Amino acid sequence: MPDQHSAAVVVGVGPIRGLGASLAKRFAQEGLTVFIAGRTQSKLSAVADHINASGGAAIPVTMDATHEAQVRTLFETVETHGLIPELVTCTVDYNQQAPLLETDCSMFKHLWQTNCLAAFLVGKEAAERMVKEKRGTIIFTGASASLRARPPFTAFACAKFALRALAQGMAKELGPQGIHVAHVIIDGVINGERALEQFPEFVRNKDNDAMLSLEAIAEAYWYLHTQSPTAWTQELDLRPYKEAF
Repeated sequence: MPDQHSAAVVVGVGPIRGLGASLAKRFAQEGLTVFIAGRTQSKLSAVADHINASGGAAIPVTMDATHEAQVRTLFETVETHGLIPELVTCTVDYNQQAPLLETDCSMFKHLWQTNCLAAFLVGKEAAERMVKEKRGTIIFTGASASLRARPPFTAFACAKFALRALAQGMAKELGPQGIHVAHVIIDGVINGERALEQFPEFVRNKDNDAMLSLEAIAEAYWYLHTQSPTAWTQELDLRPYKEAF
């Protein structure tokens, strides 16, 4: 069990039936005070209310993870509560499809900022605090595109490739200092609100076993956090057993 000064920080929280919210709920079950961060105050409030009503402790912080000052303020907020970030996850994610010749500079930059720069800012602020404690876990969320680039998602893959490099470099640098950095590749469609909004026909035509369970993903993240330092996982890929790969 975490000590009374430990906190979890989950960046990229959206709807209750979303990955960020599911991670926050799982971490709160373990007794961690969870700081949930995202851009939409109403969604954060709904998730925080759900966790608090269930006996956990959640504190919402509205912010944009692509802005360095706002990320720093998030971690300073944790400190003002007298807490130390023990577990930090970044699930900030944005995808936009376009053939290469229809991908302009602004789209390419936005995809990189959302999928990679945000993770860098969150990871750096987390690491600065964890190094002092000589312990902590930082988990980044990747995608199928972290490993293979396929049009019309080439720009998205470029950003996810960069995120993977960030996680790998941080793991090698910070591991000897007691910090566990992991990269989780989500290889498939998550059975949550986002998929239902973006791919309604796909979701309706799939049974639950053909999509990733939010609760199962959250369990995998918690497992990474509780691993022995003698056998840390740097990269973990998750997919439904029916997913081809």
